[in-house]
Amino acid sequence: MKIEKFTFNAFSENTFIVSDNTKECIIIDPGCYNEHEKNELVKYVTDNHLKPVMLINTHCHIDHIFGNKFAAEKWGLELQIHKLELEILESSADVAKLYGFKNYEISPNAEIFLNEQDEIKFGESKLEILFTPGHSPGHIALHSAKDKVMISGDVLFHNSIGRTDLPGGNYDTLIKSIKEKILLLHDETVIFCGHGPSTTIGSEKLNNPFLR
Repeated sequence: MKIEKFTFNAFSENTFIVSDNTKECIIIDPGCYNEHEKNELVKYVTDNHLKPVMLINTHCHIDHIFGNKFAAEKWGLELQIHKLELEILESSADVAKLYGFKNYEISPNAEIFLNEQDEIKFGESKLEILFTPGHSPGHIALHSAKDKVMISGDVLFHNSIGRTDLPGGNYDTLIKSIKEKILLLHDETVIFCGHGPSTTIGSEKLNNPFLR
């Protein structure tokens, strides 16, 4: 399994393309906003002869969904989210205006809803869905025990945690998600975060001031 990171938009959001040797891939949290960012995403897919087969949002805050419409139309994909993110997704146009993003292309509606322990299968690979609310009400993470990797969205960062002051956020819920879902994984698990650098479970157990 190969995970490629792209850092997009004014929020420095991390978009991920996950692929394997079959060349099938999934696109997670496409934050591409302008034409340059969209072209960068397409170039990687084209240069590596990949076939996108799924479009997934870990959650639906505006910085993680800027490119939903583009990716869905470019590769003929249906959006997959947790159902509790619907309200946030449906308010995205108003949120974009609030932040001054005049060229936001409104995300398509979700067609498929993901739940705890669902398995995302593509090529010869699979990722398990972990339900990790707190940063947002229907936040999910995607984990592979075999490859010791997790795409965490905005739940956990390098020496930090997701903010909880946005609509639907709750600090106690977030900490519970981290301690009961994420920190139980293998210490060597690499966490691909929604912002900033990657980290590991073991490193966050030792160094994250929010988890002591």
